[in-house]
Amino acid sequence: MKNLTKSFSLSGDKRKRGRLYSFALVIAAYIIVEVLLKTGNLSSLFQSLLVPITCYVVASIGLNLNVGISGELNLGQAGFMSVGAFCGICVSGMLANTVTIPIVRLVIAMICGACLAALFGFVIGIPVLKLQGDYLAIVTLAFGQIIKSVFMNMYIGFDSDGLHFSFVESNFSLQPGGKMLLNGPMGATGTQKIANFTVGTILILITLMIVYNLMFSRSGRAIMEARDNRIAAESVGIQISRTKMLAFVVSAFLAGAAGALYGLNYSTLVPNKFDFNTSILILVFVVLGGLGNMTGTIISTVVLILLPELLRSLQDYRMLIYAVVLILIMLITNNEWLKSKTKSLTSGKAKGGASNG
Repeated sequence: MKNLTKSFSLSGDKRKRGRLYSFALVIAAYIIVEVLLKTGNLSSLFQSLLVPITCYVVASIGLNLNVGISGELNLGQAGFMSVGAFCGICVSGMLANTVTIPIVRLVIAMICGACLAALFGFVIGIPVLKLQGDYLAIVTLAFGQIIKSVFMNMYIGFDSDGLHFSFVESNFSLQPGGKMLLNGPMGATGTQKIANFTVGTILILITLMIVYNLMFSRSGRAIMEARDNRIAAESVGIQISRTKMLAFVVSAFLAGAAGALYGLNYSTLVPNKFDFNTSILILVFVVLGGLGNMTGTIISTVVLILLPELLRSLQDYRMLIYAVVLILIMLITNNEWLKSKTKSLTSGKAKGGASNG
């Protein structure tokens, strides 16, 4: 009985440490970056990457909720980001004359983008979550491709007469002073850039709070039970479809918020930005960071986005070095022998230090 109580307390301590590490890492990184910005020691190239990094971190944490916690392979995360991005751009454009404070408009746009992406996630999740394994991956991949094609053929404008919409061809004319919000294959152009690094960092902290609270709640435990053993979970009364849907919708919600922030960081954004490669890239961030490991996901996302830029001076060998680093990280993070060896070394040092003391 004592051993059982001890194991539960150790598990609780480990969870608390994991959450503490994640929040401490984000706050420390924010402070360091702000100091570098204030002192002028951060190049314009890395400044331009700050907001995209926060967006990809949020989308990766959301996908980890799907892949790592729920155990469902979702290849449509870029599609949910695109829904949030273009929804946020349209909302921001329509509110430009009425809501003059950029930060307020940004928050409203992010909420709208996140909610619309969550709605898409719910509607798509109804048939999709009845599938498993490769079939689910194929359907979510198809969703990402379809939503990209939809945005490439969508025309949305806004003027004094209200909102105008057409599909395939732009068959409406705007009043003087009107604005084209979405222009088919050209995407969103002339968008006012209102995203900033501080809001992105706050979004990461909110995302971690949502995901950790869900993971360690009753619903989160049900999600993980359904992942580990579907038959056993059903036998104790866990509704598999409801738990899977919860993780899927929350993941889509977070991707939508990240997409809205991402879209409002650029004056021009085309639908092709959210293609199949973007979904795979986010999945790589999650896998290399560790399934179910939010701290690892944050680190892998930041490193893998910055690494190509850090190696830019090595023009001829940049992508080769990047590929080698990716392979090494994958081998290290997914090799049980290396993990056990590292743990034995660290525990041996700890014992040695204790005996020497």
